Amino acid sequence: MDDRFNTASGWVLFAGIIALGLSYISSVVFKTERPETLGYAVEVAEEAGGKAEMTMAQALNMEETTIEAGEKVFAKCAACHTITPGGANGIGPNLYGIMGKRIADPATGFAYSTVLAENGGVWDWENMNAWLKSPKTFANGTKMSFAGLSKIEDRAAVSLYMNGTNQNLAVPDYVEEIVEEAGAEDGAAEAVDAAETEAEADEAGAAEAEQDAAAEVEEGGA
Repeated sequence: MDDRFNTASGWVLFAGIIALGLSYISSVVFKTERPETLGYAVEVAEEAGGKAEMTMAQALNMEETTIEAGEKVFAKCAACHTITPGGANGIGPNLYGIMGKRIADPATGFAYSTVLAENGGVWDWENMNAWLKSPKTFANGTKMSFAGLSKIEDRAAVSLYMNGTNQNLAVPDYVEEIVEEAGAEDGAAEAVDAAETEAEADEAGAAEAEQDAAAEVEEGGA
């Protein structure tokens, strides 16, 4: 009876030693460390910071913006539009003298989209820029299928070319440099004000310190 008990106890002890050994080995082989931050890391693509588009006035005043450059851009429009005096309407209206004229002017004899006719206004530089950039955004529901010109340099050049047929609009001045100078002057004035305020604070602090020192001297003399 004792031999059987000892034998069984030995096997149990042996099995326990084996189990402990396997547990230690697995902990070494498959060791993992707790991450500092729990959860799954999700990579988020950063938005590409695009440079702000120049203004129409700036584009119109660039050396590269010429009537000749605009004529080349207009080649994309020639399949639907004419631009000669008295030219016939085609898929789109004749564009001779269009700049400065009423948007969707019925006097042209062209059947404009109702949404464009309801837009109102005239074909000034800004309206033409917005129209050429995206006709469907400018007048949602327009019959014009042209997607638009993505580069403001092209839009400025072709607008200048269309304006050149009768010179209805004066080219706006580009005044960004004046704005920047005014901003610099404002910044300089703010810096001066800040320096004066700091100097006044220093003087007030020095005067207060002198008063405290005088008070201490009087108390010591007393």
